[in-house]
Amino acid sequence: MSAHCQLTGAQPGFGNSISHSHRRTSRRFDPNVQRKRYWLPSEGRHVRLTLSARAIKTIDTIGIEAAVVRIRARGVKV
Repeated sequence: MSAHCQLTGAQPGFGNSISHSHRRTSRRFDPNVQRKRYWLPSEGRHVRLTLSARAIKTIDTIGIEAAVVRIRARGVKV
């Protein structure tokens, strides 16, 4: 599963791990991405979305219908 949120567009950030001796090695900062299934009443079916934890809280606030509209506006297939 790619670490990419369908609603917010959150994706990995890149940086360096710095050791005690100050040597630097590359690393990834992955968003907290989960796969979650929602019932979409307007289409009479379930949709499975890849969402960050922040996006799950956003859907709890705005509702799944408004979230699907935003996801489709970004050009992502649902």
